[in-house]
Amino acid sequence: MGTESKAKYRLIAVVVWLVILTGVGAAYKYFLHPMLKGKIAGVTGSKSQYKQEIKIAADSFSGYAILRSPVMAEQLKQKGIKLTIIDDKADYGARLKSCIDGKTHMSVFTIDSLITAGAKVKVGIEELPTIVSLIDESNKADAIVAYKSAIANVQELNNPDVRFVLTPNSPSEFLPRIVLAHFNILSLPEKWWIEANGSADVYKMFKSADRSAKRAYAMWEPYVSMALQDPDAIVLVDSSKLRGYIFDVFCAHRKFLKEQPELVKEVVEDYLRAAYYYTQDEKRLVQLVIDDAKKTGSEHLTEENAKNIINGIRWKNTLENYAHFSLVKGREKGLQNLEDIITNIADVLVKTGAIKPEQDPVQGKAAMLFYDKTLASLQQENFHPGQKLSLINDLNIGAELEDIRVNGELPALSDEQWSRLVSVGQLRVKPISFLRGTSKISIQSSRDLDELVAHLKSWAQYYLIVTGHARQEGDDAELNLELARERAEAAVAYLVSKGVTENKIKTKAELIAGGGEAQSVSFVVGQLPY
Repeated sequence: MGTESKAKYRLIAVVVWLVILTGVGAAYKYFLHPMLKGKIAGVTGSKSQYKQEIKIAADSFSGYAILRSPVMAEQLKQKGIKLTIIDDKADYGARLKSCIDGKTHMSVFTIDSLITAGAKVKVGIEELPTIVSLIDESNKADAIVAYKSAIANVQELNNPDVRFVLTPNSPSEFLPRIVLAHFNILSLPEKWWIEANGSADVYKMFKSADRSAKRAYAMWEPYVSMALQDPDAIVLVDSSKLRGYIFDVFCAHRKFLKEQPELVKEVVEDYLRAAYYYTQDEKRLVQLVIDDAKKTGSEHLTEENAKNIINGIRWKNTLENYAHFSLVKGREKGLQNLEDIITNIADVLVKTGAIKPEQDPVQGKAAMLFYDKTLASLQQENFHPGQKLSLINDLNIGAELEDIRVNGELPALSDEQWSRLVSVGQLRVKPISFLRGTSKISIQSSRDLDELVAHLKSWAQYYLIVTGHARQEGDDAELNLELARERAEAAVAYLVSKGVTENKIKTKAELIAGGGEAQSVSFVVGQLPY
C-alpha cells in the first residue's frame, strides 16, 4: 500500500473515531448523564406529595382572588393536586395560545376577551378553550365616568368630538362597546377611543383633564369610587344597570378536558367550595381581596377600596351556575342562558367593529363554546359547596344551595316622580313604522320590537319612555296628537305582551315635521335623580 493510500486510510479512521467519540459524548451528555443524575437525585430526594399539577392562566384582577386563595389551593393539595397560577398580565392572545399549545390546562377569560382573542389568533370556535363554569359578573365594578360640565348623560356621547379613554382588551373597552351597540350614538368618528394602560392610568388622565373636553372615562373599582369623590364627576352608566354581558368564566382546553374530565371537575368543585367559604362572610372576603392585592403586587388596597371592589362583583354561586347552564329549568329567575349570553356578546363585538363578521369564531354556534357536563355531574351528585370543606368548621351549612340573586323590580312611579325622571339616552332601535294615518304596527316593526325586548332585558334597571310621533302638518292638531298617543300605546302593548314590566313604562305623544320619523315611535331610558 502506498504512502498516499495509508494517509488516506488514517484520515478516514480519524474521522470515524471523531464521529464515534462525538456520538458517545452526545449520548452521555443528553441521555446517560441526565439518567445518572436523575437516578442519584431519586435516591437522595423524596417523593412529591402531589400526584398531578394543574396550570391555570390568569391575571391580577381581584375577581380571581378566590382562585388564588389559600382555601382553593389547600383543598386541591389534599387531593394531591398542585395548583399553579400563571400571571400573563392580561395578555389574552398569549393566554389563548398557551392553552391551545397545552402549556396551560385551564384559563380564565371574560367572554368578550375569549371571543376577541379567538378572532385575532384566527381560530375557529372548536379550537377555543371551552367554558366549564362562571366565575363572576360585573355588578357596578365597571363604569363610564365623565365631568357633568362636559357630558351630562349617555345621549350626549352622540357627538363627533367625544372620545372614550379606556384600556384596550378589557371590560373597560367592552362596556363602551355595549353602550354604542344599544344607544343611538352614531356621530362618533372611526377611532372613538384614547388608549390607556389600566384603570389607574385612566383615573390619572381623568384627574388631569380639561373639564370642558368631551371625554368619557371607562374604569373599574376602586378607581370609580375615587373619581366620584369629585363633585363634578358623574357616572354615565355602570355595569349594575345591565345584565348578561360582562362575565368572567373558567375555561378548560378541550384536549385536556377530554383526557382528564375528573380533574377538571375537581378544580371546578373546589373552586365553588372556596367561593362559598369566602362569599358567606364579608369580612373574610374583604381580607382576602386585600391580601391578594399584596400578593399579586397589583396595588395597595384599603378596607374601603376592598369593599368597593366586592360590592361591584357578583361572584356566581353554584345554583346560579346551574341556572346559566340551563340545568334548573323553570327556576332561572330571569338569569339568561349562557348560549344567549355568548350570542349577544358576539353581536356587540361585530356591531361595534371590534371584530369583523368573518372573523367571529362564534358564527351562530354559541353552544359549542361551553360544556355543561361538568356542572351537570355535580348536580346529579347533589353537590353542596359547603360540605367536605375539611379546613372549615365555622360555616352554617343548610341542605339547600345558595339562592339565585336577582335585582329587584323597579317600583311604580307617581306622576311627580315621572316628571323628575332623568333622561339617560335614546335606545338604538330601527324606526317602528305604522301605516300612514294609523296605529297599526307593521310586520317588520314587530320583529324590531322583539329585538328591543331582548335589549330591555339587558337594561332592566332603567325606566322607559315611549314617545309616539305624528305629523304636525294639517288643520287638526288634536287628532294628530291622539294618533301619536295611540302609536305609543300600541308599541307599549306589544312590549308588555312580550314580558316587559308595564309599571316601568310611560307613554308620551308629540307632533313633528313631516318625514319617516313622523310615523314612528322613539324609546328613551331614564332613571330617578341620585
